[in-house]
Amino acid sequence: MSRRSSTNYQRAAWGFLAPGVAAVVLVLHLPVVYTVYLSFTDFNGLGDPDFVGLDNYVRMFRDPAVLTSIVNTLLWVVGTLVVPVGLGLVVAYLAFGLPGGAWLRVPFLVPYALSGVAVGVVFSFVLQNGGALSQALEWLHLPGSELRWLQDAPLNTFAMIIASAWQGVGVNALLFTVGLQSIPKEPLEAAKVDGAVGWRLFRHMIWPLLRPSTTIVVGLSIVNSLKTFDIVQSMTQGGPNRVSETLGVTMYRNTFLNSEYGLGAAVALFLTVITLAASIIYLRRQLAIGDPVKKAVRQ
Repeated sequence: MSRRSSTNYQRAAWGFLAPGVAAVVLVLHLPVVYTVYLSFTDFNGLGDPDFVGLDNYVRMFRDPAVLTSIVNTLLWVVGTLVVPVGLGLVVAYLAFGLPGGAWLRVPFLVPYALSGVAVGVVFSFVLQNGGALSQALEWLHLPGSELRWLQDAPLNTFAMIIASAWQGVGVNALLFTVGLQSIPKEPLEAAKVDGAVGWRLFRHMIWPLLRPSTTIVVGLSIVNSLKTFDIVQSMTQGGPNRVSETLGVTMYRNTFLNSEYGLGAAVALFLTVITLAASIIYLRRQLAIGDPVKKAVRQ
C-alpha cells in the first residue's frame, strides 16, 4: 500500500470515527468536567457560579444527613451482596439440571422487567402503615403488624433492600445459570469419582469454577447498590427526616430540590470516586486470584 493510499485510508477512518468521538465527548466527558467545576462553586442555577474552593466538600462531610446517607449506602452494598446475590445463587443451583428448571426461574425473572419506581410503588402499598403486610399479620395474629416498615430507621432501609432483592434475584440467578452451564464436566466427574458430593462438591469444585460469573454478578451488584436512587425515592423520598437517604438521593435533593448545584456536584463526584475505587479494587483482586479451573483441580 502506497503512502498516499494509506493517508487516504486514515482520513476515511477518522471521518467515520469523528461523529462517535464527538458524541462521546459531548454526552460523557464534558458533563463530567463541568460537574467537577461546579463542585468548587456556589451556584443556584441563576447567574454565574462563584468559586468557593473546597467549601462544598467541607459542608458535605460536616452534614449529619450526608454521613447518614453514606452509612445507608454501605448498608445497601452489604444487603445487596447478601440477599439478591445469595438467593440468586441458591435459585440457580437448585434449578440447574432439573427437568423444567428454566420454568422454575421464570417467576424470579418477571420482576426484573419492572422499573425500580414500579417496584417501589408496589412495595409502598404493601409496607405502608396499615398496608397489606400489616393487615395480613394482624389477621393471622402474628407479631409485626404494629411495625412502621417505612418510617423507622434502619428498618426502612432493610425493607427497601428486600424490595430491591425481589427485583434482582432473577437476573442474578440467570447469570449464575450461565456460569453453571459453562463449567467443564471433566473436573466435576473426576471429583465425583473421588467421592465429592453435596456441599463438598459445591464448596471445592463448583464454587471456584463459578468465579467468572461471580465476578460479574458481584461487580454489577456493588456498582448498582452504590448508586441506588429510584426505589428509595419512590418509597420514602429519603425520609422521614432524611434517615433513609442514600448518596444518590442526597445528590438529587441538594441539586434539584434545594438548588445547591455546587453541593450536589460535590456529592456526585464523591459518589463517582467511591464507585470507581470499589470497582477497580474488586476487579484487581479477582484478577490476581488466578485461573479458577486450575485452582479447583488442585483442590
